[in-house]
Amino acid sequence: MARSKNGQAIRESQRTEEKLVQLEEFLDEAVAQSDLATWRRGRAVLGYIHGKSTAQLTKELDVSLSAVKKWIRWYDVDGVQGLWTRCAPGASHRLTDEQLAQLKQVIRAGFQAAGFTAGVWNGPMVQHWIEEHFGVHYHKQHIPRLLHSLGFSVQRPRKLLARADAEAQQQWIEVRLPAIKKKSPTAAGSSSSKTKPASGSTARCTRLGRPSASNPAFPRTGCARPPTCSAQ
Repeated sequence: MARSKNGQAIRESQRTEEKLVQLEEFLDEAVAQSDLATWRRGRAVLGYIHGKSTAQLTKELDVSLSAVKKWIRWYDVDGVQGLWTRCAPGASHRLTDEQLAQLKQVIRAGFQAAGFTAGVWNGPMVQHWIEEHFGVHYHKQHIPRLLHSLGFSVQRPRKLLARADAEAQQQWIEVRLPAIKKKSPTAAGSSSSKTKPASGSTARCTRLGRPSASNPAFPRTGCARPPTCSAQ
């Protein structure tokens, strides 16, 4: 996929003369409020529209490349409103209060009630449902902010121990492991050197290895369910 020319990553409707005037006014207001962070966002977007590269803007504004690209996306979606510190991009003002209440009920009812046949609630599913029922498109990066404003939090997957037995693990560490160490191959080798094994026989050798999968002290690991939305 070819790279966009400078300024072209922002749609044309956000690069009109009227929009540029709004950006200038936005910068003036940020200066009046001594809001350096907000001013940087506006300055990065305006500079990008005027043809500066993202790499050049990172040096001029002393910010990261990912920050500049993120601000450009915010502006492309929500205009200057997406750049204000007090206004999160993709904020709930794009849906009415009634629509927000309906969305909250749908999420609480579960993904199956909303018509999804498998999985759990995630960002793309919420994004699809909003667009299908309300005709409003949210960028996928704005969905977590919207969910948070409705009282939901994103749950990240984490590894869990299946059939974990803390007492059995402690027993293995404190009793069985020291016993195994006492019977290590080194100790066995030093004692066998004093006595010649009988003719035709071979000395048995044990090797300390990882506990078997059947050992309850070290159960198999599993993975919890994928990210879901849960009420705070």
